[in-house]
Order: sequence, then C-alpha cells, then structure tokens
Amino acid sequence: MAEPLIEARSLVKRFDSFVAVDGIDIDVQPGEAFGFLGPNGAGKTSTMRMIGCVSPVSAGSLTIFGLDPRLDGRDIRSRIGVVPQMDQLDAELTVEENLIIYARYFDIKKGEARRRTSDLLDFVQLTEKAGDKVDHLSGGQKRRVSIARSLISEPELLLLDEPTTGLDPQARHVLWDRLYRLKERGATLVLTTHFMDEAEQLCDRLVVMDRGKIVAEGSPRSLISQYSTREVLEMRFGRDRNKEHLDEVEAVGERVEVLPDRLLVYAADGEGVLATLRERNVVPDSALVRRSSLEDVFLRLTGRSLAD
Repeated sequence: MAEPLIEARSLVKRFDSFVAVDGIDIDVQPGEAFGFLGPNGAGKTSTMRMIGCVSPVSAGSLTIFGLDPRLDGRDIRSRIGVVPQMDQLDAELTVEENLIIYARYFDIKKGEARRRTSDLLDFVQLTEKAGDKVDHLSGGQKRRVSIARSLISEPELLLLDEPTTGLDPQARHVLWDRLYRLKERGATLVLTTHFMDEAEQLCDRLVVMDRGKIVAEGSPRSLISQYSTREVLEMRFGRDRNKEHLDEVEAVGERVEVLPDRLLVYAADGEGVLATLRERNVVPDSALVRRSSLEDVFLRLTGRSLAD
C-alpha cells in the first residue's frame, strides 16, 4: 500500500474550552474517495479546515503529502483544491472570468488559464454558460463552477465540504457524476456530508463522526454489514399507536428502532417478518421493505435522528 496522502494521529481541534475534534486517527490513500459522515456539529468541517491548512491543529499530528501544515502550509495549499460549503464565487463576473482570475493566484499564465478554463467548463457541462454572470446561474450550476475553479491548478487532492447541500435531486446527481469522473481519472477526493445516499454513491471508505469522535470506519457496504441487517421493514400504525405494538414486533425482528412516526424492524427477510405479523393480526396502516442503508448505521451508532 502506498504512503497515505493524509495521515492524522490523535488529532484535536479546540475552540477555547469546546473540543470540536477529539483525538481522531485518519489515513487517506492516493486515488481514494474518502468521506466524513455525520450531523451538523460532528466535527467534519473543523477536520477539513485543518487538512486544508486554514485552521491550526490544537493537538496530535497531521501530515498531508508527508508535509507538516505548521511548517509547510503554503506548499500544501498549492497542491490542494477546495470546494467550500458556501460558494465563494464573484457574482458580478462571468463564469469564465471566475476561473481565469482565480488561476492568477497560482501564477498560471493567461493562455494556459484560458485553455484549462475551456477544458474544465466542458468537463462540468457549462461551456454554454461561459459568458454568463454567476449571479444568473442556478444553485447546481454554481456548485459545478466552484468545482471547476477548484481544479484550475490541477490539484493532487480535492476537498469538498457538503458539496450538494441545498441542491435539488437532479442537480445532486449531475454533481455526483462529475465527481465520479474525477475519481476515475485518479483524483483523491475527501468530502464531508450528512447525506447517507451521497456517501454511499461517492465514497470508497468513510468515517462516521459524532460529537468530535470517530464512531465507525470502513466502506459503506462493510459498515452496513457490520451494524445493520440485510433488510429493514418500516411500519406505521397511526399517530401515537406505534409503541402499542412494540412487544409484538420485537418478538419477530432482530432489532427494532422506534421513531416518532414509524417502527423500523431490522431483519434478514423483511417480507417474512411482515407476513408473520399479519398472521398474528398485527396489521400496520402502511409497510415498506427496503435494503439497509448508512442511515440505519448512523441511527444505531448515535441513537438519534440525523435531523437533531
């Protein structure tokens, strides 16, 4: 295995008495798509800011490209592309101008900047918007411009903080496709997200963070296999009636999760569990059998909803 592109040991980030990142260990390999999964306030963005060399490490060790951010921050930043949580584009400039002007920060000559801009806008499917002002673009188009701009320096590592927050489903899928194509080209991606489906789609490996700590690590499929069952049966019995059937449901499922609006029954065969319950005259108002997901893993690890 190659040397890790990012290596952290007992990494800590404090803000006065508040510990945002609490002694985590991380290894990210070259060419890997690595994710930080968790709710708001879990410590994901604080970790990304340390990796991006814009926030100092409070304790522990961190190396990127084998370099120390405290000593080699400028060199590291020159090799990283960053897509922040909030777009930082100049709304009064055109799409093309945003990329060309940004290229100047990396001492890229104007002719080369134009060539790269043309290639990148084609890559993110925005060639026809090159002359439009950013202010006139949709949210999904702005995110694609941000990704194109982050790639203008041909970085070895791309950091993406909540890349699809606020986007509609169609725009999210377009963005996922562009990121997947980057990964196919050999790019190393590190992203934060609180969307379970996004992590499953994009990440080779991920860590689940909660309250500044890593509570699980692995590939999406391995985490689901380790912490959940093959299927989940979702049942609704009506307002304030779900708990009435808890004992009956627990008798046939491997594990049961009680949510305000439904019961989740974890089992290898969800349809079989539902059939058994109906034979026992336990008939929900609605029922759905689905495969287990990372959201189920998160619920088990943290014991609370992602919406909290």
